[in-house]
Amino acid sequence: MRKILLILCLLIFSTNSALSFDLIKVNEKPLITQTQENQDLSYQASIVYAENNIEKAMEIFLNIPEDQRTPQDWLLMGNILQDKGKLDEAEFMYKKAINIDKKYFKAYYNLGNIYLQTGKPNMAIEQYKKVTDIKPDYPYAHYNLGCAYMSIGKYYKAKYELYTATDLKNTVPEFHYNLALVLKKLKKEKEAKKYLEYYNKLMEQNYVQGNNF
Repeated sequence: MRKILLILCLLIFSTNSALSFDLIKVNEKPLITQTQENQDLSYQASIVYAENNIEKAMEIFLNIPEDQRTPQDWLLMGNILQDKGKLDEAEFMYKKAINIDKKYFKAYYNLGNIYLQTGKPNMAIEQYKKVTDIKPDYPYAHYNLGCAYMSIGKYYKAKYELYTATDLKNTVPEFHYNLALVLKKLKKEKEAKKYLEYYNKLMEQNYVQGNNF
């Protein structure tokens, strides 16, 4: 199960929509040394998780001793708990991942999503900024950071982040819609109209493609 969480601030800034979280591969040397048995368990749990069998995946993860769990193990455990609405426990898991690897941007990103979802935009901003510092080319972090700024009325900062998101990935309709919304707030009606038109074009393309399957 792959997850990208897009924070949709189309109508009200607190609205959230879970789509999928992008588990981007980071080819780095492991920061902990696992036994072969625990490496096998981590691999097996990740495969089961990808097949959306989250209960079985959690069972396997729990069989790995805590000091043998990788950042990804903790992250996926957090994802499972977040899916179940156990946000405090998910937050704990993401922080465990960060304790092992301070540059594990996926855990910061998911923490930001929890904070934004629970009405803590300033804490969300702190986490998203860590993501953009570590991985500046990750468009969803810039997008959610822009939405967090929108929620506290910092529209100029929101505009910058949403511009960055659309520059990095211009095929996500929500990026353009929310940029149009920010531009309208800033009284830039002509530019807002341009991005709204592009949003409508993308939505129409997605509708046509969906009907062709």
